[in-house]
Amino acid sequence: MTERSDKPIAAADGAQTSFAGRMSYGDYLHLETLLDAQKPLSSAHDELLFIIQHQTSELWMKLAIHEVRSAIAAIRRDELLPAFKMLTRVARIFEQLNSAWDVLRTMTPSEYTAFRGSLGQSSGFQSFQYRAIEFLAGNRNLAMLAPHAHRDDVTAALEDILAGPSLYDEALRLLARHGFDIGADAQRQDWRAGRAPNEEVVEAWRAVYAAPDRHWLLYELAEKLVDFEDYFRRWRFNHVTTVERIIGLKRGTGGTSGVAYLRKMIEVELFPELWSVRTTL
Repeated sequence: MTERSDKPIAAADGAQTSFAGRMSYGDYLHLETLLDAQKPLSSAHDELLFIIQHQTSELWMKLAIHEVRSAIAAIRRDELLPAFKMLTRVARIFEQLNSAWDVLRTMTPSEYTAFRGSLGQSSGFQSFQYRAIEFLAGNRNLAMLAPHAHRDDVTAALEDILAGPSLYDEALRLLARHGFDIGADAQRQDWRAGRAPNEEVVEAWRAVYAAPDRHWLLYELAEKLVDFEDYFRRWRFNHVTTVERIIGLKRGTGGTSGVAYLRKMIEVELFPELWSVRTTL
């Protein structure tokens, strides 16, 4: 008869198995808090999917904000190589966000209807992190501050973003530092207001694209920005497709026109001259 031993079994390769008084994986990631943050308000099976989809999206957006802010600061310091790495990461983040729609699209209209009433007036339209990304990139539609007016802290954070140059503003200022004429953008002082596309900027980018060997870093920056917006547009398109697939043309829970509103958002350009310059080449 084999005797029973009370000694702990050693883990393979010397892995630690005792965490009394030590920081574990769960401790470092605060997993108890994270995994306790899903609070379905109905008994519907698919509400957990809906909550996790949006919570994980907000986590990815938090990282995107961190990277875009850092890229803005790096461009301002003329440190373009680190900025390229950060912008590449942002594009990959939006690729990840795009993939998440594939999971949400496994939910059918009848499954969503089972818990939609529990959402009240809440809507992704009210995501302040999404608004922060838009403002940081350069889409400074001040009307979009209104959904956050009930939160002084959020409004203050968004106003702080609006007080400084956007990612695209910093790219244009970089063009100016390299001797390019950027027209009215060279005199901009009110970063809070949106800018209008101008032909001088189109011509500046045309010169960069026409001679990439002479302007390689600017050329690379332009393509990093286009990559960012490319994935951002795909995210918006996948959003509207998913919404139409699940709720059709119903109004959104937040009061918007739903699919019609999201379709209009697809037409918004973050870096307009970088798209229009392609016609001139």
